[in-house]
Amino acid sequence: MGKGFFQVPVAVNEPIKSYAPGSPERESVLAAYKQLWNANTEVPLYINGKEVRTGNTSDIRPPHDHQKVVGTYYRAGKSEVQDAINSALAARKQWSQMSWEHRAGIFLKAAELIAGPYRDRINAATMINQSKTIFQAEIDAACELIDFLRFNVQFMTEIYEEQPESTSDAWNRLEYRPLEGFVYCISPFNFTAIAGNLPASAALMGNVCVWKPSDHQMLSAQIIVDIFREAGVPDGVINMVNADPVMMTDEVMTHPDFAGVHFTGSTSVFRSLWTKIGENINTYKTYPKIVGETGGKDFIMAHSSAVPKQVATAIARGAFEFQGQKCSAASRAYIPKSIWPEVEKHLRAAIDSFKMGSPEDMSNFITAVIHEGSFDKLESYINNAKQDTDAEVIIGGNCDKSKGWFVDPTVIVTTNPKYATMETELFGPVITIFVYEDDAYEATLKLVDETSEYALTGSIMGQDRYAVQQATKALENCAGNFYINDKCTGAVVGQQPFGGARASGTNDKAGSKLNLLRWVSPRMIKETFVTPTDYRYPFLGE
Repeated sequence: MGKGFFQVPVAVNEPIKSYAPGSPERESVLAAYKQLWNANTEVPLYINGKEVRTGNTSDIRPPHDHQKVVGTYYRAGKSEVQDAINSALAARKQWSQMSWEHRAGIFLKAAELIAGPYRDRINAATMINQSKTIFQAEIDAACELIDFLRFNVQFMTEIYEEQPESTSDAWNRLEYRPLEGFVYCISPFNFTAIAGNLPASAALMGNVCVWKPSDHQMLSAQIIVDIFREAGVPDGVINMVNADPVMMTDEVMTHPDFAGVHFTGSTSVFRSLWTKIGENINTYKTYPKIVGETGGKDFIMAHSSAVPKQVATAIARGAFEFQGQKCSAASRAYIPKSIWPEVEKHLRAAIDSFKMGSPEDMSNFITAVIHEGSFDKLESYINNAKQDTDAEVIIGGNCDKSKGWFVDPTVIVTTNPKYATMETELFGPVITIFVYEDDAYEATLKLVDETSEYALTGSIMGQDRYAVQQATKALENCAGNFYINDKCTGAVVGQQPFGGARASGTNDKAGSKLNLLRWVSPRMIKETFVTPTDYRYPFLGE
C-alpha cells in the first residue's frame, strides 16, 4: 500500500450560475423542476444503507401550492431509531480507521456530483419543497453545499498538520481521533446546505451520524442521500431518520454512546436539548460535544452619513430574500430621521417592483413561507401592528393562504424601540424600523445591543469612518457575523465563517476549522527514543 503526505485540491468557491433568460442552466433546472413536480417521490428512512418503510407516512407539499402532493416520506418509531443508532455504532470501527485521504475522496466526489449531474435536481427539490427562488436555491443547495464539502476537506488537512514541537529526545505527535460514540445531527428546513453539512462535517472527521432532517425539507434531503450514496459514503456512517422529534431525541439522548449533537434550529429547542443532555450526563461514556446555531433578531444600523439607496437595498435584500426565512435575515432596522424619507422612498420603490408567486416563474422575487404555522404566526403579529398605537404597517401587511402560504413583504415603523417585533424572532418577510434622532446615535447603538437576546448577524451603514468604528466597537458582542456597508446576510464558506453567540448558539463557525475541531478528540502521543533506566535525577547526587 502506497504511503505519502497527500495534498488535497485547493478549495475554491463554486461559481454561481446566473439562470438568466435564455441560458441553458435555466431551461435545464426548469425541466428538473417539472420532473420532480410530477414524480410523486417516495422518501424512505435510510438505516445501514437500506431503505426502510414504516406504516407512518406524511405528504410532501410545496408551500406555494399546498394542495399539491409531490411526494411521501416515512417516519420512524422507536425501533427504527434504535436500529439507526446500532447501525452507526457498528459502522464506527471501520469508518474511524479509514485513512483520511479516502474519507476526503468521498466528500470531494460528493461536491463534484452536486456541481455536475445533481445540480439541477438538488436546486429543483429546494425550489419545490422550500419555495426558494432559483437564485436562492443555487447559492444554497448547490454552491454553499459544494463549498462546505470542498473547504471542509481542506480544513481537515490543516487540522491534521497542526502538530506539537518535538526534540531530539522525543517525538511528540497529536492524533485527531473521532468522538467515541455517535453524533446526532438535527437540520432545519431553510438551508439544504446545512442539512448536508451537519452530518457530512462530522462524518468527514471519522464520526458516524444519526441525522434527523426537517419534515419540511424531505425532498431535498432525499437528493442529499442519493449524492452521499453515489459518492461512496459507507453503509451506517450517515443514517437518515425522520421521526417525532421528542421521541427521537429521548431515544438518542438516553443512549450511553451519544457523543455529540450538531444542531441548527430554534433557540427554544436547542435549550431543551442542552437541558436533556444535562439530565442524562451520568449516562454517557463521554461528555457530549454540543454545537448549535439557533435564532437571530438581526439588525441594520444606519448612520446619518449612510447613502439612502444603499440602506434601502440592504433592507430589501436582507429582509425579504427567501421570505426572511434565514437565521441571518434583517428583521429590525434603526434609521436616522434625516435620511429616513429618502430611504423610505427607495424602499417603497423596490418592494413595489417585487413579484410574488411560484419559484417556477423566475420573475418572482418572493414566494411562500414554509408552512401554515409560520403563516399564522406572521399574520397575528402583522394584525397586532395594524392595531397598536405605537406601530404602523407602512408597506405590505396582506396575507393570503388560499393557494400557498403567502405573506406580503411587510414594513412596520414603530415609535417604541422595544416593540414586540423589534425583539421577537418572526422568521418571515417582516422588518420593523425605528427612526431615531440623528444626535441620538450613541444611545441608539446601546439600544441595538440591549434590545435582543440574540447575537447572530448585524450591519452598520455609513460613510463616516469614525461612526463606523464607534458602532463596530459598541456592537462587538451582539453579532457573531458583522457587516460594514452591506446587508447582514450572505456569509460565504471560506470567507465569512458563520455563527453567533448569546441565544444564537455556540458560535462554532460553520465553514471553518473551528467547527471541525468540535468533532475530534485529540490524543497526545510522546515517543521517547532513549528510555531512562534509573529513577535518580542529578539533584540527588552526593
